[in-house]
Amino acid sequence: MISRPGAGRDRLPSLTGLRFWAALLVVLYHLSRQAGKVPGVSDAVWYGRSGVTFFFVLSGVVLAWTYDGANVPARVFFWRRFARIWPLLAVGVAASVAAYMYMDRAVSAKGVVANLLLVHAWFPQRVINAGGNPAAWSLSDEAFFYLAFPVLLALLAGRRARVWVWTAVGVTCAALVLWPALSGLPPATRSWALDYLPLTRFLQFVLGVVAGLALKRGWRPPVSLPVAAGLVVAWHLALLPWSKAVPDALWYSPYSASQLLSAPVFAALICAAARADLDGRRTGLGGTWMIRLGHWSFAWYLLHEIVLRLAVFRWDKPAPGGDTLVFWAGVLVTSLALAAVAYHCVEHPAERRLRRLVGRPSAAARPSSDVTAAR
Repeated sequence: MISRPGAGRDRLPSLTGLRFWAALLVVLYHLSRQAGKVPGVSDAVWYGRSGVTFFFVLSGVVLAWTYDGANVPARVFFWRRFARIWPLLAVGVAASVAAYMYMDRAVSAKGVVANLLLVHAWFPQRVINAGGNPAAWSLSDEAFFYLAFPVLLALLAGRRARVWVWTAVGVTCAALVLWPALSGLPPATRSWALDYLPLTRFLQFVLGVVAGLALKRGWRPPVSLPVAAGLVVAWHLALLPWSKAVPDALWYSPYSASQLLSAPVFAALICAAARADLDGRRTGLGGTWMIRLGHWSFAWYLLHEIVLRLAVFRWDKPAPGGDTLVFWAGVLVTSLALAAVAYHCVEHPAERRLRRLVGRPSAAARPSSDVTAAR
């Protein structure tokens, strides 16, 4: 029997808190590469785009935990996911297009339409997969995961634990094989196939699903939360000497590796945090402000690069040193404040209203473990 956390919206609160740190990793990655480096910090987050991998694994864990045994019709599930991501996606695209127009930069109508239809990551052309709001490419991958999830759950939920173990091993090995297997492609095509293509990223989601099913059925990871967090930090620090020896443009650089190969350590971190919540232990990730920041993280992810783009356009890149710190602080505070407004004025109320329109389940059918950690 699984011990249940207390009632409330965030039943695995540490996972919601972890969302903020993953989003921060991505934000600092963009600041380091697009605005200028801060010594020490920029080195540690130079491959912080791996935070997207964290979100893909987290989505699988949370959806499996929430919907395993819930008997929710597929159409209701799909509508809930639409209500969860699309309203803020539309706002982010509109804000991004407005920013491009202010900067007098061309906007691809095809890219905007593909973005709004959540199919843009399927196209290798940069003008399409980065059209509209470039940060929203990952939502195209998530949309594919959502479409596949009911079938994936049906295939895996009734299996024995050893099937989940072999599935986790299989998708991890598949990522290891894909990395060198696609090395012969032209650099731009290889980058798209490894870093954007939903089929490639689906491996990370599947790993999250089997981890979520195992947690739901009573499995507890042997690794503690501090150890799992240490593994994540150690993995990113290990990339630093590698990055100094191999340029990112080469296939065996740590750029794609940081995203493809980080899924197991992120899965360990997520499972360790969930275990702490299920055991009733405090983690420092489930406090009031951490939950609040976790709720804002989706909007922060979608909006921060727009603020960064406008700041660089208006003031240019800052001079190294104190100016860079001031620039970073301004972008961080402004984008996070806008994310808070977007969450409270758009994301949360729109999701609540849209969810009421389709298939409100009875109390008996409603998922008993619905958590809000997934985007």
